[in-house]
Amino acid sequence: MSAKPVEPAQLLRVHGVQVTAQRIAVLRAVSRCPHGTADELAEAVRGEIGAISRQAVYDALSMLATKGLIRRIQPAGSSARFEGRVGDNHHHLICRVCSRMVDVDCAVGYTPCLTAADSAGYEIDEAEVVYWGRCPECVVATPEPK
Repeated sequence: MSAKPVEPAQLLRVHGVQVTAQRIAVLRAVSRCPHGTADELAEAVRGEIGAISRQAVYDALSMLATKGLIRRIQPAGSSARFEGRVGDNHHHLICRVCSRMVDVDCAVGYTPCLTAADSAGYEIDEAEVVYWGRCPECVVATPEPK
C-alpha cells in the first residue's frame, strides 16, 4: 500500500519554509506539469491563483529547488525545467524535435559510462544522464530523411 501524498502546505512546513498561497500554487503547478519551464509554470500558477509576477514564480522555484522540494533540470540548449520527483537518481529522455521530456529510471546492469574512470578525489554521489532522440509522435510525424 502506498503512502498518502503529503499536502503542499505540510511539505513546506516540514522543510521550514513559510507557507504562502504562491508557494503552494507553485508546488501544485510543478506536480501537474512535470518538466515545465518557469514560464509554463508561471502560467499554470496564474490559472490557479490569478495575478502573480513572473519574478515571484522564479523566486519560489529557486527556493523550492534549493530546499530539495523540487528538482531543477537544465538540458544543454534548453530553458531550465522543474519536476517534483526528488530523492532518487533518475534520468531523462528529451525529444530533439518537440522538446518533450520524460523520466527514465537509472540504467541497470553493465553501465561503464556511469562510472568515472578517475574520480579525481571526488566523492561521487550522482550521475546525470540525458538521452536525446525523437519521441514516438515525432518519429511518426517526421521520418528520418534517407
